[in-house]
Amino acid sequence: MCLHCLTGWGNKMTETLILDPLVPLMALYGLAAAGIVLIGLAIWRRLSGWWLRALAGLAILCAIANPSVQREDRAPLSDIVIAVVDETASQMISDRPGQSSTALDMLAGEISRLPNTELRVVTMTDAQDDGGTQLMSALAEALAEEPQARIAGIVAITDGQVHDAARMPTLPAPMHTLLTGHDSDWDRRLVVSNAPAFAILGETVTLTLRIEDQGAAPQESAVVPLSISVDGDAPLMFQVPVGQTIELPLDLPHGGMNVVQFATPVADGELTDRNNEAVVQINGVRDRLRVLLVSGEPHAGERTWRNLLKSDAAVDLVHFTILRPPEKQDGVPVDELSLIAFPTRELFLEKITDFDLIIFDRYRRRGILPAEYLDNIRNYVNEGGAVLISSGPEYGSAESIYRSPLGQILPGAPTARVFEEGFTPQVTDLGDRHPVTQGLEDLWPNAQGDGPAWGRWLRLVDVLVPEGAQTVMSGLDDRPLLTLDRIGEGRVALMASDQSWLWDRGFEGGGPQLELLRRLAHWMMKEPELEEEALWAEATGLTMRIIRRSLETEIGEVTVVQPDGTEVTLPLEEVSPGRFETLWKAPALGLYRLREGTVETVIALGPAAPREFEQTIATSDVMQPIVASTRGGILAIDDGALSVRSVRAGRPAAGRGWIGITPRGAYETADISVKPLLPAWALLLLAGILTIGAWLREGRRMG
Repeated sequence: MCLHCLTGWGNKMTETLILDPLVPLMALYGLAAAGIVLIGLAIWRRLSGWWLRALAGLAILCAIANPSVQREDRAPLSDIVIAVVDETASQMISDRPGQSSTALDMLAGEISRLPNTELRVVTMTDAQDDGGTQLMSALAEALAEEPQARIAGIVAITDGQVHDAARMPTLPAPMHTLLTGHDSDWDRRLVVSNAPAFAILGETVTLTLRIEDQGAAPQESAVVPLSISVDGDAPLMFQVPVGQTIELPLDLPHGGMNVVQFATPVADGELTDRNNEAVVQINGVRDRLRVLLVSGEPHAGERTWRNLLKSDAAVDLVHFTILRPPEKQDGVPVDELSLIAFPTRELFLEKITDFDLIIFDRYRRRGILPAEYLDNIRNYVNEGGAVLISSGPEYGSAESIYRSPLGQILPGAPTARVFEEGFTPQVTDLGDRHPVTQGLEDLWPNAQGDGPAWGRWLRLVDVLVPEGAQTVMSGLDDRPLLTLDRIGEGRVALMASDQSWLWDRGFEGGGPQLELLRRLAHWMMKEPELEEEALWAEATGLTMRIIRRSLETEIGEVTVVQPDGTEVTLPLEEVSPGRFETLWKAPALGLYRLREGTVETVIALGPAAPREFEQTIATSDVMQPIVASTRGGILAIDDGALSVRSVRAGRPAAGRGWIGITPRGAYETADISVKPLLPAWALLLLAGILTIGAWLREGRRMG
């Protein structure tokens, strides 16, 4: 229990008068109460020595209370000023790094002139999750590491664009802001405010974007150029007004991920070009896959094709089958052969471009489809369509569809030989690398490890593959079984057998017919995930997995163009046939361009313009309420010199050209010693003398 603090001798020694009772404090209070009662009784009996007895009791109480002098050897501790330096992306533009360095040097110089004061510098970089400038979080961590009783001031060196102001910690001292930037700063920003994540192919989607100027922007630029590029292709240029929201209609060119990049050129004097670009990633999905199946005659595999296509709810199937060839003479009137006339002219001339894929299943020329129709199908392929031929014995005959205008584009010329022998389909070396057949054997693994475990097919049409076509599966004696080719803008495929249905029926264990035909159909319809030559990246945070698929056995290094324009070259490692990968951790959020050989792609880590670049003009608006709550100040570094003063707690801590800190006077106790004020025997002797004096005085009076 401290009763009084005495002024110490010297700067480091303090003395304090304390009580160190020999009995519990409640017992001391009880003895004091008993003494008061006894003194009261003596006064009531008019004893002349009552006051001597009172002094004796007080001396006894003092002896029991044991008053002592506590001496402390105190070592004074320095005051701490915390400086939080903003080194986020927005602080790296223009001359702000130099301004921050100058401000920190001035602050350090001023602090060094103050007695017993030191500066602690905390640097803050970009948040990993595009959280922007997390200055308050960095300050809270810095405060947690320092004794609150020693913090005399806090200084933030920043552009004022703070994104976590709501998480302001409790501030034990005045806070100030040294503001970077200039009054003449301005910047231009491209904003895409509305963009869907998914869109249906063939339907127009509407994007909403806006180009806006911030800060002291020039007034003469009312219209600026805007470039739009899809998947890194050559950009289209438009003129758009500044400060107005515009709606942009867009038709996606293909299924899968479409990367749409918007950009406006950098104007003279603007702060940065990091927010002059925006990237939108839209996944294109097909509403319905329109397939035309033309069956030449009923056969065991026809139902398999129909069931396969009808099992997919996303497929609209039109099935055209020839049940009665024209040469059949059975006396049935022609007007009784069908309920309605089949619209061949409408399908093969007028509506052919509505189909995504045309399949000829064991079709032979019988005059039902004129050469004009087949020539139109050839034009349909050249303009981007897809044709799949599932051939039977008729493909090697004089009635082969190859001997029509379609023969100019088919990837296999029949030799007129048809092999009626069993064989196990094999994936060729090229097929191991092609996305249509890559890994197909893994779906039907062989326990003995000798080739695929799927069943045999029993017929093969011998064909000669033209130069440029790709044979991805082979049959009897390594003869071509499945060949693919690109014709103009379209694609064609030839299956030199009509026996794939045996896999579907489980013959000799069956095989992956469904997956093979699914991949084949999607490759022909140009689905991006089945492109032979492709480059893309998959991002997890700042780490991207770069994937290159190619039919080549060797490829070069991939070049990564970073958001700041610098390039990084990375080697790729083949992880499976035709698939090359590498992992790379990007240094920052933003738009990255990838290039290897003739293929290119872009990927956005976070937004193309991170949160740091949404607002780039320095401002005091965000920090003003925080600074005002501690009676601190905001000074522009551009104004020049800075001075730091010591002020008393509760007083204004900022003025024109100066900021203040509040000295805390904290100390560390190095040693403590306790010494009784008087020895207990002296107090007891005094109590005895006073008691004898009271007895003698009272005895004389009574005598």
